[in-house]
Amino acid sequence: MNKIKMSTPLVEMDGDEMTRIIWKMIKDILILPYVDLKTEYYDLGLKNRDATNDKVTYDSAMATKKYGVAVKCATITPNADRVKEYNLKEMWKSPNGTIRAILDGTVFRAPIVVKGIDPLVSNWKKPITIARHAYGDVYRNVEMTVPAGAKAELVVTKEDGSEDRALVHDFKTPGILQGQHNIDQSIESFAKACFQYALSTKQDLWFSTKDTISKKYDHRFKDIFNDLYEAEFKQKFEEAGITYFYTLIDDAVARVIRSEGGYIWACKNYDGDVMSDMVATAFGSLAMMTSVLVSPEGVYEYEAAHGTVQRHYYKHLKGEKTSTNSMATLFAWTGALKKRGELDHLPELVSFAEKLETASIQTIENGIMTGDLAGLSTLPKKTTVDTETFLQEVNKSLLKLL
Repeated sequence: MNKIKMSTPLVEMDGDEMTRIIWKMIKDILILPYVDLKTEYYDLGLKNRDATNDKVTYDSAMATKKYGVAVKCATITPNADRVKEYNLKEMWKSPNGTIRAILDGTVFRAPIVVKGIDPLVSNWKKPITIARHAYGDVYRNVEMTVPAGAKAELVVTKEDGSEDRALVHDFKTPGILQGQHNIDQSIESFAKACFQYALSTKQDLWFSTKDTISKKYDHRFKDIFNDLYEAEFKQKFEEAGITYFYTLIDDAVARVIRSEGGYIWACKNYDGDVMSDMVATAFGSLAMMTSVLVSPEGVYEYEAAHGTVQRHYYKHLKGEKTSTNSMATLFAWTGALKKRGELDHLPELVSFAEKLETASIQTIENGIMTGDLAGLSTLPKKTTVDTETFLQEVNKSLLKLL
């Protein structure tokens, strides 16, 4: 069969450990035989980030702005142990945080639903999409350790040189200090992306913070969402038959557990990080979650929304077989290929990506799956296979669809 042609490259961001191994398997088994793949490649593996002083991460984000669509493998955000393990120059920041800050987008994450894997919350019948603000908060923080006897103040120096000061704390004993920020422009972009995504998918939109405690920081989020909704989106939502409402984060959690799903839950950066993992796990597996970053300029970055599967990688290095779930990484590729096809008016590329998604779901629903899913599946007959065998089985299903 003739390979499907591409007219514009994808930005390809390679990653770390077991997901890097899976990345190559997916390309070799499921993409390169069928697509004349064009990518602009960036190695975001931890060793190369260290060698380039993390410039490669910045470059990959700028390339994403240029080409409009990127696909990213899972990467390591190093802690102290990783600095020693990889002999790093420093404890580099999260590449996801760097990319999200440059693109100023919103991350939308939703579970991949398959028959035989029932949500742990029995009344969840429809996917729950987490919309995560992708700028600021703890991911762009400044933090210090503080000695006893020190005084910490929050100081804002205005353009005219005048200052506003607020006491943070008088440290009678040693402690720690953290400063966070956000900007109105990014919050407005976040709100607009959420409203637009809700309209495009015809789903209700929830938004939650803790404005009763954070009366300026969180309340700013609440006010910007409300003002934008009233000015630009209220009538559109009413015409579409969908709703928007705001509630406190703790009330939202209670409502989510009681709900049947089928809506978008917008969260601040850290809240979205935590809640997307909760939703993914409750629907089946962290590796069964789609994730796409959407910028206000219409730039898309598709990623695997989980870690690098370190434990499996060490087994792989010993020559042992692993049974690692590749679905999130696979759907990052299909999402990027679909979007590239849509933007470049290549229906054949869009169709291929859709069939690849269908083939992967059919494979699981036919009882062939990795170990993490086999332990969850209620199918009467199921076979646990290793990482590569699963992808080979997906390829068999794909060939039938093609």
